[in-house]
Order: sequence, then structure tokens, then C-alpha cells
Amino acid sequence: MKLITKIATLCLLLGGLSTSPGIFAAELPDLGEPTQSQIKASGNSIAAESLKKDAVCTKCHDSSEMKPVLSIYQTKHGVKGDSRTPSCQSCHGASENHVKNADGKATRNKPDVVFGTKRGTSGAYPPSEAKVQSTACLSCHGKDVNRTHWEGGAHQTNDITCASCHEVHTGHDKVRDKKIQPEVCFSCHKEQRAQSNKISHHAIGEGKVVCSDCHNPHGSAGPKMLKKNTVTETCYTCHAEKRGPFLWEHQPATEDCTNCHTPHGSNITPLLKSRPPFMCDECHDGPHNSQAPVAGVVGGIQNGLKNPSDSTKLANPSSSYAGRACMNCHVMVHGSNSPSGAFLHR
Repeated sequence: MKLITKIATLCLLLGGLSTSPGIFAAELPDLGEPTQSQIKASGNSIAAESLKKDAVCTKCHDSSEMKPVLSIYQTKHGVKGDSRTPSCQSCHGASENHVKNADGKATRNKPDVVFGTKRGTSGAYPPSEAKVQSTACLSCHGKDVNRTHWEGGAHQTNDITCASCHEVHTGHDKVRDKKIQPEVCFSCHKEQRAQSNKISHHAIGEGKVVCSDCHNPHGSAGPKMLKKNTVTETCYTCHAEKRGPFLWEHQPATEDCTNCHTPHGSNITPLLKSRPPFMCDECHDGPHNSQAPVAGVVGGIQNGLKNPSDSTKLANPSSSYAGRACMNCHVMVHGSNSPSGAFLHR
């Protein structure tokens, strides 16, 4: 009896939907089953009403258009036939003036809400204001915690809309595909595109890392739309071994990884802003009390270290040892538990 009830419920939910191929594509994430109250409140009437509204639009808008609209029925927006299923009017508004007296007119009024970007659109109408577009999307998607910081975020304040990045009427939304997502972001962020092609880079082009691994495009409480509150916390998501805790910390490393590294790409491995010892000399510009022996020079003892008679500086050392990269000796630049202490030797 329970099996019969489940089958009957399933038929009830699916009865009003199209049976076109691929409508229940396996790759589409499940929205979850509707509650019993939703089923009782909607039955077949919600699905039927939604399709009835859509039929007004699909009389003209079909798969023959430059941007086919019917493929939306193969997306999360179209695979459910209950009270959560949006119709065309749910996003584009009732658009009564657009529909009225359409036959025989060379032009017609635009829909209430037209999605697109000010940078250019292939549609017949200019796009609606960014806030109008976003409001239509956020009426459903605004409750997600990942979109809490959309208002006031860098994208929202620069009139970027959901449609600037997302393709709603297609089963393959590029920005949600890890292999293609960077191309969507790079269409605006051209400087980051150039950096990602440098010798040392995160594996963005290889499809192993994407922009949304570090950034939340819908806004965040942290800087640069980072998913975490700080740069270091974002980096520790992957580079956990650099977190510590360490007895001896290197303040620039714990403060902000970008003090030394450039995250999108560099010609100096590993993602360094400049080469040692020049990068180190930006902070460590005092005399270098090297333990390295200097041929022909009798050194004194200072702070327990052997020193040449003339102190050397990192940027212009007088010994061949001091001229080598700092990390030949100070290998644990992110922090150390070594007895050598703050010298970060190992």
C-alpha cells in the first residue's frame, strides 16, 4: 500500500510537466521533495497554472531564437512542478503591455523586466536597471546565506547583475562549470587573466582551481570579496601547513600572505612579488649579522654570532654568503619550532 501511495504521489507531481528528453537530467542538483502541505495546497493546479502562463510566452519565444528559452525546462528552474516552480512572469513580470496587441505590430512594448548588461545585449530591448534585475532574482535566492553581503558588495555597487555572469535559460551555466568559470570572470578582470598566464600561477587554466574557491562573487565581509574574513584565512583553506601554530612566527606571513606573494600569478616562483634578497630587504634593511665565515677577515663576536669586521647589508653584501638567497639559511619563513628561534632556520 505504501508503494502505491508513493507512486501516486510521484505521478501527481509530474503530471503537469513536459516529457521532453533530458528534463530530468542526472547532473541537475535536486531541490528536495516538497512538504506535504505544499502538495496538498498545490496538487496539479500549481503546475498547470505555471504552464498555462508560460504558454502565453512560448507562443512566440521558442527554440528557434538566437537565445532559445525552452531549455530552461532542463534546469533547476523548470524540473519541479509544484509551488516552487517559477513561470516566465515570476522573473519577467506580468508584462501585459508586452503581450497586448502583439499580432501585426512591427514593434511591441518591452517586458516589465529585461535581463542583460549595459555593456551590450543581443536582445531586442535595452536591459532593465541593475537593481530591478537583481530584485527579481533575490526574491527567491536572497535568503541564501552566501548572498547576505550582496547589497553593498563590489559587484552590486558597480551595477553587475546576476545575468552578467549567469545564463538562466540554458542547462549549462558557464559560471557554475569549474573548467569554464574563469573565462566568465576574466571577461571583466583582464589584469587577473594576464597574471594567471605567468610562469608561477595557481592552476586556474588547468581547471584545478577556480575564482570561486577563494572569492564569493555575491559579496563577503572580508576584503576583495574573499570567502574568509582575512587573506591568510583564505589561503589556509588549502595551505594548512602554513597555519602553525609556531613557537616562532614571521609577522608578515601571519599578517597577510600578500606581503610577499601575489595570488594570481608571478614570474618568480612561488608566486613571489620580487626575488630574495631584495624582497626581504624591504623589511630587513639593517646590518646582517651573518654566521657565515668570510675569508681573510677576522670576525668579532656580537650577540653570540660570528661577524665580519664590516657589517654587511642584504641588498649590498660584502660576502658571497650574504649575497645568496636568504632562504638558503632561513628556510622556515612562515614560522618555526626550531631551537634556533626567531632566525627561522629550520
